[in-house]
Parts: sequence; structure tokens; C-alpha cells
Amino acid sequence: MDPVVVMAGTALVGAIVTDAYQHVRGAAAALWRRGGSEQAAAVERDLDETRVRVLAARADGDQETEEAIVGNWRLRLQDLVRQDPVAAEELKRVLDQDLLPVLDAAERDRVRSVHMRATASGNARVYQAGRDIRGAGGR
Repeated sequence: MDPVVVMAGTALVGAIVTDAYQHVRGAAAALWRRGGSEQAAAVERDLDETRVRVLAARADGDQETEEAIVGNWRLRLQDLVRQDPVAAEELKRVLDQDLLPVLDAAERDRVRSVHMRATASGNARVYQAGRDIRGAGGR
């Protein structure tokens, strides 16, 4: 998945529970507006429902539900970018100008963080990196 899509999905869910919700809602819906006003209206309704669910999840300390919601929005954003490659540039702009600025420092750090999990057994090896892995090869 494109890193911008990952960051934007996380930032969107974090931003919809801020005081800037109406601004964030409009900026997010605009991403779908080129697909028609019906599509943008549906996204606005979905964002309203998402806001209620995230606020409830946070009140209950239910991080798993919030993570599932983030995953859902990441998939929707990924589908949008696949259907309209020009939307990728607009998504990056919305991320930088509309989503990240309304988040507090801790939430911005969460958006930019990389979480990796790996399991190895037997003689298996796992190599993980937040960016490039360079090696001389061999054993």
C-alpha cells in the first residue's frame, strides 16, 4: 500500500475527532467529488458515522475498533487512488494541508510511525527496515 495512503487513512480518522471536523470532512469529501456529487455525499455520511464510532471507541478504550476503522479508510483511499491516479497528488495535498495540521503532536507522530511485526521459526530469518536494507549478500 502506498505510504501516503497509509498516512492519510490514519490522519483522516484522527482528524475527524478534532474540533476541525467540518473542515476535514469537506476536504476528504472533495477527494471523491470528481466521481460525482453522489459519491462525495456518501463519503460525507460515512465520515459522520465514522466520527461517532471513533469517539465511542476512544471513550471505551477500544483501540482494535479504531484500528479496524483506520484500515477501512486506508482501503477506500487506496481504491480511490487506483481508480484515479491524479487523486494521489490531491490526497498528498489534503494530507499535508488539511489533515496533519489539525492533529496534535502525538497524533502526528502516530501517523508517521511505522509498525512492523514478524514471526520466524526454525532456521528462518526476518529482515525488517523502515526504509532500505543494504547488504553484501551471502551468509
